[in-house]
Parts: sequence; structure tokens; C-alpha cells
Amino acid sequence: MPGAPARSCPRCDSQPTSLAPEDKYAYLLGLYLGDGCISPVGDPAKRIWSLRIFCTDKYPGLQTECADAIRAIRPDNKVRFLPLGGCTEINSHSKHWPCMFPQHGPGKKHTRKITLDGWQQELVEQYAKPFVRGLIHSDGSRSTNRVRHATETGDRWYEYPRYFFTNESADIAQLFTDALDRLGIVWKRSNRNNISVARREAVARLDEFVGPKY
Repeated sequence: MPGAPARSCPRCDSQPTSLAPEDKYAYLLGLYLGDGCISPVGDPAKRIWSLRIFCTDKYPGLQTECADAIRAIRPDNKVRFLPLGGCTEINSHSKHWPCMFPQHGPGKKHTRKITLDGWQQELVEQYAKPFVRGLIHSDGSRSTNRVRHATETGDRWYEYPRYFFTNESADIAQLFTDALDRLGIVWKRSNRNNISVARREAVARLDEFVGPKY
């Protein structure tokens, strides 16, 4: 986006890296927090890292959107599709990934603290919609709920759409609900690791910029 600053990369070298377009970065951050990781590749002395996002093969459109977001952020780096049987790893190599995603660290995300750096927080506040879209595309769903209502004349059924977001990390769930609050979207906690959005007006708001996976 216009005006997006270049950031230095203290972990790797002094070369600047741009976060523009910032809406694509917010979306990619959501994907990374849900289904992504960063790992070293090749000669350790070269300090090259691979951003890996895992996408189910059920939704090829999401794989394309993920790859497009990576290309938008790092247009000079190749994007690869690695079939894994039922899902595809979408990856790209760069020295800068740990700087762009400082949540990188040893172990699974739900076993360690996940917080946003100040500059990331500013971006997800400004671009809450693509951030929520990325989180739902990684660890969320839109489904139809069927409810039975007993009456004197027999059972009646009615259906309504709702969204779920499921993540074992309480920190990542908090980032999701904070973004929903920022957008004025009502949610509730179904259980320890599930967030539900079921009110008609709240579902309609999410449908404006998320919708079913494709």
C-alpha cells in the first residue's frame, strides 16, 4: 500500500524489506499463525529460511490466494507448491521471513507465548478484515447448523449459517476475537478452543469479506 515503510532486518542483515502491500501481509500473517511455520533450508551459513503454509487440497482457490499473497510481499522470491497427499505445502525461501514473522520460534505455537510486535499490531488494527480472512482460511470454517425444535404437531427443523475458528493457542484465539471486536462482529466461545460467530448480522458481516472456502 502507498506509504508502507521499509523495515530493516536485524536478525539477518541490514537490507530493508517492505511490508507492502500491507493488506496482503495482514492476510498472510493470519495464514501463518494458523497453518504456517518457518524453518531453515540449505547451508546454515547462508541464513536462508523457508516460509511454509499448509493448505488442504479441498480448496484450490485458497492455495492460489496464499501464493498470490506471498508473491505480493516477496515478488523476487519463487513460490513453490509441494504436494503432500491431501494437502499442499506452499513455500518460499528468503533471509527475511523471521524478521517479517517474529512469532517464529522453537516448538508448536500453542506451547509458547504468541504476541504481535508493535508494527504488526498497527497493521492488524488497520487491516482487520484481511487478517480475519487469513485466520479463517487457515483454522476456520463456514457451515450450516441444523436445529430441531419440538412442537405439538411434530418436530420442526431450521437451518442457519455460522462460522467457527478453532485453534489450540489461547493467544492466537485472542488475536482473532480482538479483531472481531474491532470490526463490531459478535462472537462467543463454544468451548476451550472454538470461537463461534452465529448471529445473523455477524455472519452477514463476515460474508462480506470472507464467505465459504473455495
